[in-house]
Amino acid sequence: MAPSMTHVRGTCRRFKAHILMMIVQIGYTILYFITEASFNRGLNPHVYTTYRHLVSALVMWPFAYFLERSLTLNMYFASLKYTSPTFVTSMVNTIAAMTFIIAILLRFEHLDIKSPRGVAKAVGTLVSLVGATIMTLYKGPAMRNFWEALIHIHGNAIHESWLKGSILTVASCITWSMWYIMQVFLLERKQF
Repeated sequence: MAPSMTHVRGTCRRFKAHILMMIVQIGYTILYFITEASFNRGLNPHVYTTYRHLVSALVMWPFAYFLERSLTLNMYFASLKYTSPTFVTSMVNTIAAMTFIIAILLRFEHLDIKSPRGVAKAVGTLVSLVGATIMTLYKGPAMRNFWEALIHIHGNAIHESWLKGSILTVASCITWSMWYIMQVFLLERKQF
């Protein structure tokens, strides 16, 4: 008696991790045969590695472009144009604290102030935010450089709009935090 289509689907769904693992291993085996054949014909291993990365970039580019466009990175790099690298770097340090705060607001995380663990989380979040604020706002004395700079940046050092850049940086950090929180849903759904 032939198995029904729902039975086949159920079996495939049940053994999906095993099937995917076998497909990956078959792919690696084919890759090793191609690699061995290439080396036997005199291809340099460094050239082969370069070709392999180029082919993988070309194959993965459409998926990355259409399925994983990153609003976070676009806002992050745009904010560098309007602010300073010091400001952007210090704000990126707040991503962990923002992720924790957003997780509490969305009720993914519970903060128990009565426990030592909860107090440590709250204090750590506060220290992170205060440290980033101090690092952003404090203008200390200029440091003397004893060596010549390795990189010289020529061009206009005046940034266009600090307000626009600050908004982009904060929005970038918030979307980055949201991306981390969204991974909770993905990991729960992808469990085999």
